[in-house]
Amino acid sequence: MVATIQNILDFFYPMFKRFFDKTTYRYAACGGANTVFDILLFFIGYNFIFKKQMVELSFIVISPHIAAFLMAFFFSFPTGFFLMRYVVFKESSLNGRVQLFRYFISVCFSLFLNYVFLKFFVEQLHIYPTISKVLITFIVVGFSYLAQKYFSFKTEKKI
Repeated sequence: MVATIQNILDFFYPMFKRFFDKTTYRYAACGGANTVFDILLFFIGYNFIFKKQMVELSFIVISPHIAAFLMAFFFSFPTGFFLMRYVVFKESSLNGRVQLFRYFISVCFSLFLNYVFLKFFVEQLHIYPTISKVLITFIVVGFSYLAQKYFSFKTEKKI
């Protein structure tokens, strides 16, 4: 599966070669695909699973946009890690468990940013939740790329 994904990405890379190095290109492609997956899951969760209704658990009530956000994360986290580890940053010298832990930390910070911005955009600015999610994604992507490249999947510096 990894080889298939890499072959597809490598086929299209020449069109983007003058704009991106291969790692950045693969990050944009894989991260973009996972982001689309995440937003699609968010949309489905918000509109069809939670039906824009508050989610009452025995100990807390969660707004539908936050419930959809958490549901989407449950699925996009493992796919994102898989793509980053095996397709994008495969040269990383870190142990897989260390990568997973660091990826989790950086994603948690991204989640925090998503949560804060989502609450603000939806509840304060009254922007529709799916549109808010898309806008927030553009804000958080820059942080995420730097965190993945220089923290979660860093490589040894060559002398």
